Amino acid sequence: MGRFIMKRVLISMLIIFLVSVFAFSLMHILPGDPVRLVLGEAAAQEDVDALRTELNLDKPLLEQYWLWINGILHGDFGPSITYHRSVVDIMSERLPRTVAIGLPALLLSVTLGVCFGIISSVKRGTWLDQVITFLSTVGVGTPTFWVGILSIYLFAIRLHVLPIQGFTSPGEDFGQYVYKAVLPVFCLSLPLIASIARQTRTNMLEVINQDYVRTARANGLKQGSVIFKHALRNAMIPIITVVALQVRVVVGGSLIVEQVFNIAGIGALLQEAVGNRDYLIVQGSVLVISLVTVGCNLLVDILYGFVDPRIRKAKR
Repeated sequence: MGRFIMKRVLISMLIIFLVSVFAFSLMHILPGDPVRLVLGEAAAQEDVDALRTELNLDKPLLEQYWLWINGILHGDFGPSITYHRSVVDIMSERLPRTVAIGLPALLLSVTLGVCFGIISSVKRGTWLDQVITFLSTVGVGTPTFWVGILSIYLFAIRLHVLPIQGFTSPGEDFGQYVYKAVLPVFCLSLPLIASIARQTRTNMLEVINQDYVRTARANGLKQGSVIFKHALRNAMIPIITVVALQVRVVVGGSLIVEQVFNIAGIGALLQEAVGNRDYLIVQGSVLVISLVTVGCNLLVDILYGFVDPRIRKAKR
């Protein structure tokens, strides 16, 4: 098991290195000068040169990359061109807002998605299965922005029970946080619930028809024990994969929801930074999102080894 984990860790470190190179190169290969964009075309050349020197843009690319990585290793992502503040300070304000919306949506999606998938597979062919399958198909294919606009119209404008937009930190006022987060969390979790439910149903249907499940039933085991102890455990690997792919929503995939509900999160920050050519924010945001995604994938690979020992032995 130790060799298996070490191998996955080394692969993850290589991926992070490649992502850092990609993030660094992303804004540098685009046409235009970010300094001129910030200062304006009428700015004096002396001011342009001074800002370029301050941001290390006058140095060779390899040296710029090394200075950027060295700063990150010391907790310094550099200064923002647009906001004239530390990138770390800006991200420390924006990231918790995105996590406060994305994490409840992910937890809700996993819980409801797995439950609906199990119910649909156990009740296969019944009206309940058909309803869940239909709603899952609709949920996967429905655009998030449309769900957001429709929910605002229904619950905020017509019924006046929920706010149209805004965000309150849970540490500041938990009641207001829940009140304002209901619609964003619902809109963000809807397609995730549908995707996880469909995947769970498909894998459960494959597993519950296996010989060992029929044998467990023939031995007189209770239905709950057969489903959760035998069937669900063997169907978990594809489900874990789907859940891991959705983790990116927690830190970077909620841009549309943030725009619809006017939440100043990391997704909105990344969009603004791309438009303003604030390359240090873009690099830092992409790197943080990638670190979380790679870290979750590493955790999933390790979970694979515990859930199914055959995978652990095959990858030694």
